[in-house]
Amino acid sequence: MRQSRAWSAVRAALPFVAVAASAFATAFGLVDFGARAFAASPPPLLCDRYSGEVSSADPHAGMVRLAGGRYTMGSDDHYAEEALTHEVRVDGFWIDRHDVTNAQFARFVAATGYRTVAERMPDLQRHPDLPDAMRVPGSVVFVMPEGGHAGHWRYSAGADWRHPQGPGSSIAGLANHPVVQVAYEDALAYAHWLGRELPTEAQWEYAARGGLEEQTYVWGNEYTPHGKAMANTWQGLFPVVNTATDGYAGTSPVGCYAANGYGLYDMAGNVWQWTSTWFSPGHGSRAVVNPVGPDELESYDPRQPGVPAKVIKGGSYLCAPNYCMRYRPAARQARETDSGTSHIGFRTVAKL
Repeated sequence: MRQSRAWSAVRAALPFVAVAASAFATAFGLVDFGARAFAASPPPLLCDRYSGEVSSADPHAGMVRLAGGRYTMGSDDHYAEEALTHEVRVDGFWIDRHDVTNAQFARFVAATGYRTVAERMPDLQRHPDLPDAMRVPGSVVFVMPEGGHAGHWRYSAGADWRHPQGPGSSIAGLANHPVVQVAYEDALAYAHWLGRELPTEAQWEYAARGGLEEQTYVWGNEYTPHGKAMANTWQGLFPVVNTATDGYAGTSPVGCYAANGYGLYDMAGNVWQWTSTWFSPGHGSRAVVNPVGPDELESYDPRQPGVPAKVIKGGSYLCAPNYCMRYRPAARQARETDSGTSHIGFRTVAKL
């Protein structure tokens, strides 16, 4: 089922640190944010100065403590699956300041010997009709445009978290980039190793908004204020021209763009992020407390009827104004759980 669903996704083209002790405390999550955002001085950018690893025995190192509160979830002004707007209250929780990095995931793998879904052989007895190209471990990658051709999605044998673009690629020099090519169960296994979970959609959206109420973006209502890119997204006409004027044609190191009001990095763009919520199109209109979403049996991906899917949030480096445009806190998309791609990552949460 994993490989056959991934093949369906290919065919569908996937519409989709310090300088002082006080700075250290802000940069690495030792700050408690209440229901309203406050930050006398924003945390410094991490980006190239950061190794990608959190070096501390503190179980909440690298996380931000959010006291919880109320907010308006969803959007009535964009894609249909984001409506209806409704009031949500979430209890307090801890959340990773940035996406889980290659360095962090590598430490998990070294400690546990874990093998991701993309590294395992497909079950050919259960799925005898798999195309020949998919009868080996691998995953879905986006091939960047070249020579005037449009970029496209394809299944790549040998693509996995160590080789995010296929067997000729590696994560050498990318320790501080978000890990990708992780399926839902891979992300969940990492979270459980740390005694954590994946965020619900409601937790994720509350954290992404950073205290801004009903704003279009994580940073406000203007996509590029004063002409400045605020997130790692696609510049140009997707999928033909990527000007990469922000300096990144693919993933960027975590923390290269300003943190939101809660001190969280990359809550828009760079890579999509898994949530624990099963997807169904749209929201109800009534106020809810700590919503977890529908049951698996009620979930489906409209592009693949009958296939349950989790909600992914935040958009990625492949989202452009002319296509996807889901680098917004309200935006959401369905993703089947049994395969990762070269633009999906995750972050974890913990109880207070």
